[in-house]
Amino acid sequence: MGKLSLSGLALWLLGSAACAQETPADFSVRVPLAVSGNGPWYRLELPLAVQLSARQADLSDVRVFNAAGEPQAYALSRQSSQRSESRTVTEVKWFPLYAADTQQALPGVVMKSTTEGTLLEIRPSTAKGPQVLRGWVLDASAIKAPLQQLSLDWSREHDGFQRFSIEASDDLQHWTPWGDGQVARLSFADERVEQHDVNLPGQSARYLRLVWQGQAAPLLTSAKLVSATSSSLPLPLVWSQPLAGTRLSAGEYSWQLPTGLNVERLRIELKQPNTLAPVTLSGRRDSKQAWQPLSNGLLYRLTSNGQEVVQDELQLPGQAVAELKLQVDERGAGLGVDAPALHFAVRSTQLVFLARGEPPFTLALGNAAAKAANLPLSTLIPDYSAERFKALGQATVAGDAVVNTPVAAAAVESGPDWKKFGLWAVLLFGVAALGAMAYSLLRKPPVAR
Repeated sequence: MGKLSLSGLALWLLGSAACAQETPADFSVRVPLAVSGNGPWYRLELPLAVQLSARQADLSDVRVFNAAGEPQAYALSRQSSQRSESRTVTEVKWFPLYAADTQQALPGVVMKSTTEGTLLEIRPSTAKGPQVLRGWVLDASAIKAPLQQLSLDWSREHDGFQRFSIEASDDLQHWTPWGDGQVARLSFADERVEQHDVNLPGQSARYLRLVWQGQAAPLLTSAKLVSATSSSLPLPLVWSQPLAGTRLSAGEYSWQLPTGLNVERLRIELKQPNTLAPVTLSGRRDSKQAWQPLSNGLLYRLTSNGQEVVQDELQLPGQAVAELKLQVDERGAGLGVDAPALHFAVRSTQLVFLARGEPPFTLALGNAAAKAANLPLSTLIPDYSAERFKALGQATVAGDAVVNTPVAAAAVESGPDWKKFGLWAVLLFGVAALGAMAYSLLRKPPVAR
């Protein structure tokens, strides 16, 4: 009986030390949530403004509490750009499209293909008068994976910008717009600057139609399509509000991000027309680290054939950075005296939580000392699937964030962590009591039988 009591006391003491649960007061920002739809699982898309309140780049300090202040089990769904995928580059055949002039809509054409869908021939249904080369149809029927990128090369007689619309089809009759493409071949300061690649939306199509806008199309010398398959599609990008920067020196600017973020794309505001700037971008986590190269490219805002063409974005590898520095080749006249405004993009993040207890529920974040507490989605939702994920109930931000000084942080700043010391004191006192009881039992004389 005595041994059982000692074991129970030990377990109670250890449990008391381990059950010091986090509370909403331990976090600097609290955001009210509203839920709707089918529970008990609810899915919340975290607004970027809310994410910026976190103190940790991987959102380890995000929590959800119910009305009684009890933490909820949750998972984070965030897909980075460095996802597992298989990429394939395929050279494809191209077929010319003609029209009477560069402004006319494309005339009707006759297209012949095999029973397997391979394109054989394209010719105008009527051939009256001279014809102008307006574009090209690419045969992608042999590619089964989603199309991620288009790479073109063209004759040397057509330097400058090439701007065209992109449409996709599976039957050569019905075409779906895929946006605009822009490639270029430029001469700059005795150097050649060439841009051959155009990003595609990551969808499958048997044929692509490229139509030049307001100008004749150049003669193509090469057309390649990059396709990719992956286990999951990336979540969309969310863009920040403009961020002001600082001019460090001639042709050198820096920006301080609100916190360490896995930035995947940047947009530099080019306010002045006729801007041309080769740039190199570097980043680091804090001022104690050396700058690491992240990206380089050509930014421009120019007028070509009466239309303004703009390239103001840079692709980044998606690693966590808190400071950015842009170095500009001043031979292109730079970006001006003042640092341009910058927009950054990160992957959308969704939080799924299992509602337990009574609403209202509260999202809490902002604690640099908090440890990661999120579960894998497959653990949080035992029968998890992509279809089940889409059918989850919805959670939304239902009011303004409440900002306070977290109790834990205040304790660290003001002095020793008395809460932690108190728990250790209780534990040590219990161990001492156990030792005393054991010693007392050992000294008792054996009971005569």
